[in-house]
Amino acid sequence: MIKKHILTLLLLITYGWAFSQETTKSFSLDEAIEYALEHNYKVINAKREIEAAKKQKWETTATGLPQINASIEYQNFLKLPVTLLPAAAFDNTEAIINTVEDYFGLTPTSSPDPIEGFIPISFGTKQNMNATATLSQLIFDGSYLVGLQSAKVFIEISKNAKVKTDQEIKKLVIDAYGNVLLTEESIEILKGNESTLLKNLEDTKKTYENGLAEEESVEQLQITLLGVQSNLKNMERLKSISYKMLNTVLGIDITEKIILNDNLETLTTQNIDLGLFNTPLNLESNIDFKIAKNNERSKELLFKYEKSKALPNITAFLNGGYTGNSDSFSFLEKDQRWFGSSIVGVSLNVPVFSSLGRSAKTQRAKINFEQAKTELTEIEQQLKLQAETAKSNYQFAIEQYQTSKDNLELARRIEKKNQIKFTEGIGTSFELRQAQLQLYSSQQEYLKAMLEVINKKATLEIILDNVIIE
Repeated sequence: MIKKHILTLLLLITYGWAFSQETTKSFSLDEAIEYALEHNYKVINAKREIEAAKKQKWETTATGLPQINASIEYQNFLKLPVTLLPAAAFDNTEAIINTVEDYFGLTPTSSPDPIEGFIPISFGTKQNMNATATLSQLIFDGSYLVGLQSAKVFIEISKNAKVKTDQEIKKLVIDAYGNVLLTEESIEILKGNESTLLKNLEDTKKTYENGLAEEESVEQLQITLLGVQSNLKNMERLKSISYKMLNTVLGIDITEKIILNDNLETLTTQNIDLGLFNTPLNLESNIDFKIAKNNERSKELLFKYEKSKALPNITAFLNGGYTGNSDSFSFLEKDQRWFGSSIVGVSLNVPVFSSLGRSAKTQRAKINFEQAKTELTEIEQQLKLQAETAKSNYQFAIEQYQTSKDNLELARRIEKKNQIKFTEGIGTSFELRQAQLQLYSSQQEYLKAMLEVINKKATLEIILDNVIIE
């Protein structure tokens, strides 16, 4: 019986471990970028913007296609309206009634008292129902043609905005991924430093207790140890925050655990590409240049739109309907009589004079168009400068990485020499502490230098459009 319980417990533990393995996601940097470009919240909404733009294009197109509208109207007169007929046209009231009955086929519903010179009388039935349908077709409208062009440009704007979002998310993933690696490797380094300091402190205390070392040596080591431990606690807190930031960028719940497969050293080596310095800037493929071109095109279309308002508008229409009349609600009965009517026509609307208001709008749109052309030229110059700056920053990051790597090796040797001197009693604790602080600083500078290489390369690639994001 006990064996059976133990076996069940082991199965549950195994199942739980397997389940946790299935739900934990692991990413290399490239995999993280690819995942974010599908699941990031901003990317998802950018895709929806493209779909919305396509729907808006059809919405604009549909306004120039046939339109059919139908309506049904029911009226119930609580009191029929009164019409005044001139009394001079008739010999007497009876003649009026006979005329109404013969000509209209209706019997007046009331016989109000005569008014001097007129005879008030009510016509028609108390209840009426009208059913009409209208077919309209736009024949010519200059603003409609401009609207079709604008709808296409709006789709391009949405697509370019999606590409821009993808690039921003790629950069954010690289930053967040690198920060996680930075905190993790900083923690490992700080733990190693803490372990070394604890051993040094323990040995120095024993030496001090035996009267072979000064109390200051113990205190110097304690100060250094406290600083390292404080930094270690801070890095452990930052690690948790860094993971949550990366989860947010990836589009994953911040409580979900993820595993990173890359390390800073490997990524840095992979991201040193000297060929980028010879890669020219292709303005036509740069997304910021495309966005500026979209802006110019949209302002040009707005200018055309304002000019098109001076053109006539022509619409054709066909209308048909039926009318039913009754003193009671008999419209659903078979013997109800319905009277049909129909009309066909063309409507021409010609703008004639707007007190120069239309002209002012057109001129303002033209000014905006000219501003957009100037902004495009400015963007072109800025991108050329950004490309040169990004190349310079990338080159400096590579140089700084090599320098910090050499400095770290030197700092290690210096710290080791001072460690030996201190152990043998020919070096002071102050000198040892200075060497240790120099080593710790070199370690952090080396980690940051590796991260800079990765980040600066990503910035340069985006400007040069060296990496195409679908």
